[in-house]
Amino acid sequence: MDKSEYLEQAADIDELDEKILKLITKNARIPFLEVARECGVSGAAIHQRVQRLLNIGVVSVSEFIVNPQKLGYNTCAYMGIHLEKAKFHKQVVVALRKIPEVIECHYTTGQYAIFIKIQTKTNKHLKRLIDEDLQEIEGIARTETFMSLEMDFKRQVPIQ
Repeated sequence: MDKSEYLEQAADIDELDEKILKLITKNARIPFLEVARECGVSGAAIHQRVQRLLNIGVVSVSEFIVNPQKLGYNTCAYMGIHLEKAKFHKQVVVALRKIPEVIECHYTTGQYAIFIKIQTKTNKHLKRLIDEDLQEIEGIARTETFMSLEMDFKRQVPIQ
């Protein structure tokens, strides 16, 4: 197999693209005209550049981020999942996708085959989810749960 099949090629972006990315990742609602003023180009140029960044996959979507605590989801946990056999990976992921409280799912190396992030309303809600939903998924051998006490920071990758 050719090495290029394994490597994701970095997108061809220039200094203007980087400046645009820095502005829109800080504030996804920033008007294109304000970005244009900051960059010293026209609004149409910014619109075209952002569209190009979307088309080449550098930017996937703009979204509103919901604060889970404001909706009563006060318990955040991470779970490492051991599979009975590696072949169960796909079916376990399909089952995990059906549980709305599972908000991230990663196929990993190391101790766990799968690592997930869970957001629940309470510790009791988390316990019920583990006992009634997660532990019942065929292919899961065992799990290890880690409670998050507080998120110190979260950020995008650096734009350089």
